Amino acid sequence: MRFVVRKAPLRRMLKWGQRALFACAILLLGYTGFALVDAGIFQRRESRELDRLMRDRQVASESKPRAEISAAPKGATAATADGLIGRIEIPRLLLSAVVVEGLDKSTLQRAVGHIPGTALPGQTGNVGLAGHRDTFFRSLKDVKVKDEVQLSTLAGNFNYEVESLRVVDPDNVGVLASSGHNVLTLVTCYPFYFVGPAPKRWIVTARQVVR
Repeated sequence: MRFVVRKAPLRRMLKWGQRALFACAILLLGYTGFALVDAGIFQRRESRELDRLMRDRQVASESKPRAEISAAPKGATAATADGLIGRIEIPRLLLSAVVVEGLDKSTLQRAVGHIPGTALPGQTGNVGLAGHRDTFFRSLKDVKVKDEVQLSTLAGNFNYEVESLRVVDPDNVGVLASSGHNVLTLVTCYPFYFVGPAPKRWIVTARQVVR
């Protein structure tokens, strides 16, 4: 038995298929563009708010009596009502991003997220931060041991020095375990150029240093 496929219907099917693929491509590009613009707007707005709050904190600190300042709880930390914690910077990589509380999809599209359950900057323990490998933490592919990491927060400014880099499985929560030292752990997906959900995690561990 022989099947005959007419050329005209086949051409129409191919043409509609091309149009559908083109429309999908336009939608994906539009969504990507919107996400990037939204993230940029969020970063600028929250960065300005952080700078304002830090200026207000500095003015309030300078106006307090010396005895009241010394009575303030050591290591106290705070976040704003919308979860704003601070700003992470790695000068050599030109990385600078606002840090907010949480790991939900919306948060990680707009900022670096503080991992719930880990220490906050200014507290003793392991501060865990996560970011997408294709946005805020893309430059971590070039990070090196001894690189300086800075955290500017409402509780003060903290400096860290990168001491280890490693690749782990996604379920390896031991990298976030607390220790006797004040450390910062940065987490992102790995490999950096993997297509689709990446199978591993890139872990950057830095120890707090006093400048």
